[in-house]
Amino acid sequence: MKKKIALVTGSAGQDGSYLCKLLIDKKYKVIAADRRSSRNSFERHKELGIYDYLIYEDFDLTDLGSIVKLLTKYKFDEIYNLAGQSFVQTSFFAPFTTSEIVAHGVLRILETIRMFNLKTKFYQASSSEMFGKTFSSTQNEKTMFYPRSPYGVAKLYAHHITKNYRESFNIFACSGILFNHESPLRGEEFVTKKITKHLAQVFHGKRKYLELGNIESKRDWGFAGDYVEAMWKMLQQKNPDDYVIATNKIFSVKDFVNECFKILKIKVKWYGSGIKTIAKDVKTKKILVKVNPKFFRASEVDYLKGDYSKAKKKLKWIPKTDFKKLVKIMLDYDLSKEEF
Repeated sequence: MKKKIALVTGSAGQDGSYLCKLLIDKKYKVIAADRRSSRNSFERHKELGIYDYLIYEDFDLTDLGSIVKLLTKYKFDEIYNLAGQSFVQTSFFAPFTTSEIVAHGVLRILETIRMFNLKTKFYQASSSEMFGKTFSSTQNEKTMFYPRSPYGVAKLYAHHITKNYRESFNIFACSGILFNHESPLRGEEFVTKKITKHLAQVFHGKRKYLELGNIESKRDWGFAGDYVEAMWKMLQQKNPDDYVIATNKIFSVKDFVNECFKILKIKVKWYGSGIKTIAKDVKTKKILVKVNPKFFRASEVDYLKGDYSKAKKKLKWIPKTDFKKLVKIMLDYDLSKEEF
């Protein structure tokens, strides 16, 4: 039986790495595509043991020629677009770059599929940040969007243009509206990785304390390894559609920190409020956590909780890793990395 060929853009990232591994395990021929500047070490691929099983190609979402060249070089069965400027805070300082990559980059891929009449299935990585300032207790595929960052706005454009090309040109195109998903391979610019890495450093005496922004912000956190399976399942369906992928449970940034301290067996007490909030080690009286205003967003998203019932019903997908297990695998990983 002929192997399926899949393209994974943004392959060097957290999601791209886990997805590449999933596809390799399913006997796909996988083309890993990234900007040359993003492909410095492929440490995640090496960590997962897949480096020697991938075919690497240069790819730039801002360059239509680069996209056309790659999409016509191979006969892709499936394309997973995970590339992009993915850090929300950065989008406030680089809105034009974010828009070019996150929004118009998707349009370039879709237009290439249309122009060359490519018989390929397309997955777009949408985001819960599109919901932004939500007025509902949970968010599903029918919830109103109200993005609160240039990143969220760009993702919303990409989401709608994917749906538009699906309906206008009969392209098999799906969007996965993924809520926050983490792992030991998460980038250090994301708050969960910052927490586990910095607290591991505090534990090993390499850092005095952890600094955070809005610790009351609540998120629906899942495991990236679970979520890439949902991406794959979307492209195995008879008809294309959009799906929310989440856990339907929320925890605050403060909850995440407290769970880490439980694992570390450090008892802390919180003092103050707002930007004056601190956490002290009950035993040593040392400050272990501080709130720093510079880590707040220009406009905050305070609450996101996903309803994945559609994915559960149609894709037969459910999250396998709960919050406590997620925190533990991330913290254990960083403790081992920071030990020496």
